[in-house]
Amino acid sequence: MADKTAKGKQPLVTISTGEPSIPLNECAILQRSDPCLIVIFGATGDLTARKLIPALFNLYRSQGLPESFAIVGCGRTQMDDPQFRDHLEAGLTLRNGSDRKQWETFRGQLYYQPIVYDDPQTYASLAQRIDSLDRRHSTRGNKIFYLALPPSLYEPVAQMIGKAGLNREQGGSWARLVVEKPFGRDLKTAENLDRNLHRYFTEHQVFRIDHYLAKETVQNVLMFRFANAIFEPLWNRRYIDSIDIMATETLGVEHRSGYYEQAGVLRDMFQNHMLQLLALTAMEPPSRFEADWVRDERVKVFRSLRAFPADSMEKSLVLGQYAAGVIDGKPVPAYRKETGVHPESITPTYAKMRVYVDNWRWQGVPFYLTSGKRLAEKITRITIQFKEVPHSMFRPVLGESIRPNRLILGISPEENISLTFQTKTPGARVCLRSVTMDFHYQHAGTEMMLDAYEKVLIDCMLGDQMLFWRQDAVELCWSFLTPILTACETCRHPEALMHFYQAGSWGPPEAAALVES
Repeated sequence: MADKTAKGKQPLVTISTGEPSIPLNECAILQRSDPCLIVIFGATGDLTARKLIPALFNLYRSQGLPESFAIVGCGRTQMDDPQFRDHLEAGLTLRNGSDRKQWETFRGQLYYQPIVYDDPQTYASLAQRIDSLDRRHSTRGNKIFYLALPPSLYEPVAQMIGKAGLNREQGGSWARLVVEKPFGRDLKTAENLDRNLHRYFTEHQVFRIDHYLAKETVQNVLMFRFANAIFEPLWNRRYIDSIDIMATETLGVEHRSGYYEQAGVLRDMFQNHMLQLLALTAMEPPSRFEADWVRDERVKVFRSLRAFPADSMEKSLVLGQYAAGVIDGKPVPAYRKETGVHPESITPTYAKMRVYVDNWRWQGVPFYLTSGKRLAEKITRITIQFKEVPHSMFRPVLGESIRPNRLILGISPEENISLTFQTKTPGARVCLRSVTMDFHYQHAGTEMMLDAYEKVLIDCMLGDQMLFWRQDAVELCWSFLTPILTACETCRHPEALMHFYQAGSWGPPEAAALVES
């Protein structure tokens, strides 16, 4: 099956995909977990309606949920089961009669339990409801508690679950707690959150979600590196000049101004997504493809991060905030004009950071981490820039330098792998041209690709923690980032660190100087 290049581009090189090691139809089969109850706190919120329920419904349609299951929504809003089901249905897109028929069956597994997050009595009522549904649906006492809540509620809700005895694992049953990032706002708060979660849940029960790690192309970084003998020998300081990890978006702060004013881009993106992408790119090969073995290698990367020069941050960090501009042909306001944002806010919405990994493999290779809002395009990708050839015998003939090879691992919105290299342009003269080999995931069977939330929900049910954060990694990342945050937030003139950029651009011009320096 020949792959095509990206839409609108004439292919210079085409590649073909061979047969997988396991037949495609078997790759699409979802392993079913033990029967379980899925309890969602914050069930009337945006995350549940936009992400969790659509993901669970898609898993149900593809037979990815257990044969016996039930979903219990918990929230402060007063409603009954039918009202909860109608509320969730209003946010779904049911494309055809088959969808609607399956939804009618699926919605019968949805229940709602009103709760006051700090009231023990409502948790006692929840425990009774869970016990009743467990018997009705034969879920064997297995429970997942998903905290689709503001971070300030993680600790009190986890403690209330524990005090109600819902955390207990008895007679072979299991109980798991799922929390979304952010895991604290600095090292101290992360350690405090961990202590409080562990008052009632052991480490094997806690699943810290980073949905970036569940994207197909992020997972494929490991496969690409460690299942191909031609690339891994080149994956080091001898052949790689620099690595650029970018996660940009065109959206502004939207309805998250309350959270974003307190977080900013460094807490929102760098402590989790950006450093995890760096770890997958830089880690050593684990001897076994198992959760803790893989996570051990990611942790080693975090331990090797060079301490950031907080006393001369401007040499390694550029912060920015979007001003008014144009996105997709429409004018958009400046960050300071967004609803809920202070008119003189110095919260950064853009950051470019140069990072070094001090170990044998990567010594001296700069990693550039870039993330921001209201930029020109929505892109998440990892770019491996190889070194120039050590000596060009063609220079007297070509009178030009030879462009170095480049490997791009596209994660979003285009999920692809592309390799750029040099060939001779046809003709009498000796001329070089860059050609690109592309592999696009959507041409390999999109029906098999899982949404990131579908993947993490499956792994929660299976108890597979490979794509989740471990606490030591959380603390190491905060240990690296907290001095930077402290230096920024205690600076006498923090506004001097801020560079404004027009919405719809690629960020402040000062960011380019970071790469050139």
